[in-house]
Amino acid sequence: MNETVTYVEMTDRAQLVAADPVPGLTLDALDRTSPLVPDVLARVGAPYGWKSSRRTPAEWQTWQAENPRRTFGLLTFESDPAGIVAYDPHDHEVEIKSFGLLPDFVGKGLGGYALTLGIQHAWALSPTATRVWLHTSSFDHPNALPNYHRRGFRTYKTEQTTRT
Repeated sequence: MNETVTYVEMTDRAQLVAADPVPGLTLDALDRTSPLVPDVLARVGAPYGWKSSRRTPAEWQTWQAENPRRTFGLLTFESDPAGIVAYDPHDHEVEIKSFGLLPDFVGKGLGGYALTLGIQHAWALSPTATRVWLHTSSFDHPNALPNYHRRGFRTYKTEQTTRT
């Protein structure tokens, strides 16, 4: 299947166009060893065919070991887990490795503010960061890329691949 992968970036924290706050929606640090990490990532990614939706426990360990600085934030709505953000901080940039809402929370008007919280946390992770970036796929939710653009990300690269 042909896939379009779009890479977006923000090169200054002032580029963030924050969405209106959603009462009850929060983002809190999540310990990287929490069983919520693979559980929530798998459930978020399942509708879109993310690799996280089909990793074995051994593959999860390998993925975690790729970057010992990898951190996570749990999105909660009215105290219920609603989504997750995975970050790979580097010296002068932070990659948002994964971002998404659980299927029960999609379409409820949470995505813009959830992304705002995720971006704010990304900038806070590395005081010397000059860039926050991520990539999205044409297989992701159809509102993903428009939401990234509305929050102030700009596209810097697209590529065509074949998903296996």
